[in-house]
Amino acid sequence: MSIEKELFRSGPYADFFSQGVKVGDSLYLAGQVGMTETGEIPAELPAQVEAAYKNIATVLSQFGAKMDNIVDETFFVTDMNECMSQVPQIFQAREAAYGKKPEVAQTLIGVSALVDPGLKVEIKVIAKI
Repeated sequence: MSIEKELFRSGPYADFFSQGVKVGDSLYLAGQVGMTETGEIPAELPAQVEAAYKNIATVLSQFGAKMDNIVDETFFVTDMNECMSQVPQIFQAREAAYGKKPEVAQTLIGVSALVDPGLKVEIKVIAKI
């Protein structure tokens, strides 16, 4: 049995990875890292969170969705101590991205590394449209 899928591919690895997949009314986004659209990696974790959410919003828009469509998010962070010490700044960036206090399920996972040594966060989301 085949499932109908709509893919969005972008970036330097578009031939290998999709940024998002739509199946029915569900969107599954690949993890978005804290890198700006120009390829910069901010030094501070809250700035990386902000950049990751901008990337998420860009991918969502390709499917006609918005941040409010997100129902689940998973944060992958490389330094749990740094993350926990900056919770107010991270949540401020998060609320700014959503435009309000988000109503989502959230998971926080510590990882040893991400694709680039300068990256501190990757955020993966599921949305409903």
